[in-house]
Amino acid sequence: MIIPWQDINPDTLNRLLEEFASRDGTDYGAYETSLEDKVAQLKLQLEQKRILVVYSELHESVNIVPSEKFNT
Repeated sequence: MIIPWQDINPDTLNRLLEEFASRDGTDYGAYETSLEDKVAQLKLQLEQKRILVVYSELHESVNIVPSEKFNT
């Protein structure tokens, strides 16, 4: 289920984005990027509808995925 990011408490959204940005294997290119910058990039991608916040009822978890995985 797609969760509108605008409906998420701003503090909760920020923590979700921080957790996602700090995962091993998250690649932001050849240059080192601060966590704050990574979160800002993710927020921009949410605003541009390039990524979505998705809740999995099966796994009872929230994740951030590319919007191309969904027909929105």
